[in-house]
Amino acid sequence: MKIKNKKITIYEVAQRAGVAISTVSRVLNNSPNVAEKTKNRVNEAIAELNFRPQVSARKLASREPQMLAIAVPSFTTPYFNEVLKGVKDEIKEMDLDILIYNTGSKNPKEGIENFFYRGTADTVITISIEITDAVHNHLQSSQVPTVLIGSSHPAYDYFEFNNRKGGFLAGEHLIKQGYQRLGMIRPAVNTRSSAEREQGFIEALREFKMPIEKKFFVSGDSTKHAGYTEEAGFEAIYKYDEMGDFPDAIFCSNDTQAIGAYHALNKLGLRIPEDIGIMGYDNIKFTKYLDLTTVDQRMYSVGVSATKRLAEIIRTETDTKVQSTIDPVLVPRDSTKKREA
Repeated sequence: MKIKNKKITIYEVAQRAGVAISTVSRVLNNSPNVAEKTKNRVNEAIAELNFRPQVSARKLASREPQMLAIAVPSFTTPYFNEVLKGVKDEIKEMDLDILIYNTGSKNPKEGIENFFYRGTADTVITISIEITDAVHNHLQSSQVPTVLIGSSHPAYDYFEFNNRKGGFLAGEHLIKQGYQRLGMIRPAVNTRSSAEREQGFIEALREFKMPIEKKFFVSGDSTKHAGYTEEAGFEAIYKYDEMGDFPDAIFCSNDTQAIGAYHALNKLGLRIPEDIGIMGYDNIKFTKYLDLTTVDQRMYSVGVSATKRLAEIIRTETDTKVQSTIDPVLVPRDSTKKREA
């Protein structure tokens, strides 16, 4: 008799056949380590119950990972989307379901700790999230295969971005383009990546003996997505307007800020680059249509590389770590066109 209108589980199959769950899973995986008589009994139970095995059931015997959790502060911003595209395109080669967990931009450390306490993931990719001691202890005790993107930790494979070098490239470029008074739009919420970009930017100004006018280092009031938004960039430009003084060129902490700043400058009647130069960071898709100078972090390819590395960790047991720092490259466009001497 076949049972209908009820979702049958592997547990019920095991009970009907009088065997362990692991035995059912071995039969589903065509393992040779099951006696023919036992295999027939399990198959009869499967037929009687009209059982339709899910991927997770087939994996129980081999203990293969079933769920990839991607922990990310936001999945609605272009930067994170570009990294996620790389993960998504590469994950097709792996038999894993994907769970995207939004830790929140304001306190991602607390968010990821809460997530791991639930214990739902058996493989993990984190994006732009610092690994706290609590998370590290959990990952070590549970032996969850983990790859970090945009952060680093000596215990894990990681693909870190060289934000300091990116900030230096931005400052160096603007100086070599002939701009004298330089400003920066920071995010409203201080992050490690933004601090490193600012540090590199200031190092470039010092190396080329340019004035560092701190009044030109501003942020918008918006804290959405930690202040890496169009609104924040738009608001920051009006802070320059309120002080009645503008820098010659502005380095924005990311491209999304730069798009908002670009719009505000247009509304104020300031021409780009004739009156003021502007550049961003990340090289998201929209920047080429604005002719916006930016810094490319190769986010998509990093997403692909991190996912490939995760597949290697799952397939092989090795103590060797891939710990890579990705150097950014400058993408010069017309928004920072060279100034005449």
